[in-house]
Order: sequence, then C-alpha cells, then structure tokens
Amino acid sequence: MLVNFVYCHPVGHAVEALQYCLGYRRANPDRRIAVVLNSATALDLAAWCDAIDEVYTVDIDVFEPPTADVLAHIPAEWDWVVDDPRGHQKWQHDFFPGLQRYYELSAEHFRTTGGHTQVGAPEPAYQPRNPLRLNLPAAARDWAAELLPQHDAPTIAVLPGGSAERWRYPSLASWQRILGAITDRWPRARMCFTGKLADDGRTSTGFTRAEFDALAATVPNAVWALDVSLDRQLAAMQRCDMLLSPHTGFAFAALAVGTPWLALAGNDWAEYYFNPGVPFYSVLPDLERFPCYVMLGNTPEPVDDDGPRSPSMSAARIDADLPELVDGVARLYDGAADFDAAMRDHAARLRELFGGRTELMYSVDNLLAAHL
Repeated sequence: MLVNFVYCHPVGHAVEALQYCLGYRRANPDRRIAVVLNSATALDLAAWCDAIDEVYTVDIDVFEPPTADVLAHIPAEWDWVVDDPRGHQKWQHDFFPGLQRYYELSAEHFRTTGGHTQVGAPEPAYQPRNPLRLNLPAAARDWAAELLPQHDAPTIAVLPGGSAERWRYPSLASWQRILGAITDRWPRARMCFTGKLADDGRTSTGFTRAEFDALAATVPNAVWALDVSLDRQLAAMQRCDMLLSPHTGFAFAALAVGTPWLALAGNDWAEYYFNPGVPFYSVLPDLERFPCYVMLGNTPEPVDDDGPRSPSMSAARIDADLPELVDGVARLYDGAADFDAAMRDHAARLRELFGGRTELMYSVDNLLAAHL
C-alpha cells in the first residue's frame, strides 16, 4: 500500500506520515508500505522508521500547481492508496492551489485493486495509537553521548522558534526571562541549544546566531546542537530530559525519539500530535488576553514587544505564564505524570479553554477525545 502524504514541508508533517504508516503496519504486519512525501521535508525520518519499506518524493510547491508529470516516477499500480485528508479539503485548496492540483493528478495517476481513499477511512485496516520510535544511527547517538554525559540536574533542549516569521516567537528578552527563571530554580540546569540556521529551502529556525549566543550567555551551563545534522540534533534531544519550545513540528520529531515536550502553546495551532508513552506538558494561553488558535488566514494583529510580536508569544503572555512554565519543567523532570495522566490533564484543560467544544480538539489518531 502507498501512504500518499504530500503536504507542506515542515518536519511535523513528515512525522504525521510516519505515525499513519505505523498504524497501517500494526493492522497488517505482512503489508509492504510505501510513503510519498514532499521532497523538501525531513526525508531522513522515514529511513529511521521500521514501518516503512519504500520512500518516494515529489517536488511540489503547495502554492503553485505542479507539472502534469509530477508523479511519473512513482509506480501507478497498488493494492491500496491512502491520501492525506488535507489534500481533499476545500479550505486547504483555497490557501494551497498546488496541493489541490497534486491530489487531482494523484487520482488520475494511481490504479488500485483495493481502493484509493484517505487516512481515516474504514478500509484498509488501521490500528491507531501506537508508540512511534525512530531508530537513529549509532554514530549520531555516540556523538550525543559525548556532547551530553550524565548530569545531576535538568538537561533541557531549547528550540526558541520554528520556521515561521521571527515575530511569531518570543523576543530575546522573553527567552532570557524564561531561562533565567529555570536556572534560578535549578542552578545546575544544562541547556542544549538546537535548531537550524541555514536557509536551504527546507525548514529553519527563525532565530539568528547572535540571538542564540545572547541566550547562551545568560545560562551557566550551555551546550550546542545547533546547525548539525538532523540525526545528531535528534540524538542530542534524546539525551535531554525534555524539549522546551513553542509549537513547532520539530517537536513532533523529538517526541518520536522519546523526549518529553514542554510546549509554550499558542499561535495558529493547538498541539495535535501526541506520541503514546512520551509525557508532555502544554502551557496553554489565555485566549481572551492573548488570542490565538484561529487557523490559517485569521492571524491576530501583532502587539508591540521589541517590535511586532504575536500576542500569544508576547512579553505580557510570557510573564503571565512563567510560573506555570517553570512548574512544567518540574513536572517533566520529576516524572510526576506518565503519558496517560498527561493526556487526561491536557484534554481536560483544553476542553475548558475551548468552552466544551470538543470538535475543536483535533489530534492525530483522535488521542485527545480518547482521554476526555
């Protein structure tokens, strides 16, 4: 079967594809499973996932219709083809006309004996809610072990922003307050700075090297996993007690190597990917004071905070939730909550935040609804 999971290129969407491939594998271990991904995404992830036998890529810009031969190199005949449902949603087409055309071409190109359907359809058989664990190369794990030997205080991977515009993430001063509050509580805390500065057409971190250097100068114990290969970044994260970051798809990959995620939630999307067995804590914003979760096309006006700033990433929001953020470090470091407890707590808080509107609580494999 072919999991046709072509969408925007950020890392998190590749992790979603791997999770679905795993579900199809668990439902029928005898299947051969292939996946199609956007060629600009983190393709190495698929190589580290045992659920996938073959990987195909397509060159696609979701904003521009692809050429008619975009799928010519991919075999046309399969037992089953399952698409990313976003490729068939009109509101996605309105933003991404290239995506719409790609899935139209897919319908023309593929021929199946079982069916051409979407993830979530009754067939083919699918088993949800499986722990996803990436098998990183030994050389990367050895490198990370030298970088991060055993330590008697929290070791925190810090990813201060994702690939969106810089104003959508906390200011340097806000991040300095966050890390200062953590090191006030744990003076020997070790911060592992990670991210990607190079702009090579794939996702990168919207922080400058100067900002990273300024952050590192404010903590007593800093190490670097910045601008190294993806396997080394993930191997370093795997040795950390948690990842601290805003919502970013790269955190999905951290969960996939077993690293708990402390999320500074906000901007467009509530967290929707959870990896069974890996604890997490999401510091949720006050939606009235700091509007967010408004999806594509409805971005709130920025506020003035060292230049324009997303309301949910502003200094006022950071100050309001800083005690909870530090308590979140303690929760994950102390192992106070396992995955199921973390899910129940998060689902209850998110349901209250959304005024009981559970239809807003989308999650991969419907994990949130399962824990209400």
